[in-house]
Amino acid sequence: MDTPDHLASFEGQQYLVLRPTIAVSSLYREVQDAALARLGADTRHPHTEHVTLRAFHEPDRLSELAALIRGWAADQRPIEVTAEAIDTFPAPWQILIVRLARTASLVAAHASLSDALVATDIRRLDELSVDEWTFHLSVVYGKTLAWDAWQEFAETSSGDLSAKPSETISEVELVWYADGAEHAAIFPLGG
Repeated sequence: MDTPDHLASFEGQQYLVLRPTIAVSSLYREVQDAALARLGADTRHPHTEHVTLRAFHEPDRLSELAALIRGWAADQRPIEVTAEAIDTFPAPWQILIVRLARTASLVAAHASLSDALVATDIRRLDELSVDEWTFHLSVVYGKTLAWDAWQEFAETSSGDLSAKPSETISEVELVWYADGAEHAAIFPLGG
């Protein structure tokens, strides 16, 4: 995030994310460029591709959260991400997404992170079980579009992918927002 109002809206929050950099990233950029060409460059959108594994609100316990993530990451194997469709989250969210396949390593990473968090009182945001979670990369946020304009955009933008780009990610990133800025720490998977 890079605008002051967007940064302010995330103040005090932390996110654990995966960052595709090869095939899934390339697809993401193509989809986002096409969406922004249709909707306008001023449409709110992430400025870097990412898959959110968890969201937290622990502004005063960042070191404790980072230690937990570091320990969890050391026990994880690299994570395979595979794009399977261009999809949407409907109103009221109105978000165009690259939906990811539920690969064994992605589901296992989410589940093991849940297990690691059970014994803690770390505050999680928007937490869903692994069965309820839709693994995805948000492409554009269309919440400000009128419902009919969003419906038309969603219908013409969505669909299964014939080629399903895939890549293996070997690190996670803990991103946090403090003092009007974005900060990050990277942890390798498997130590």
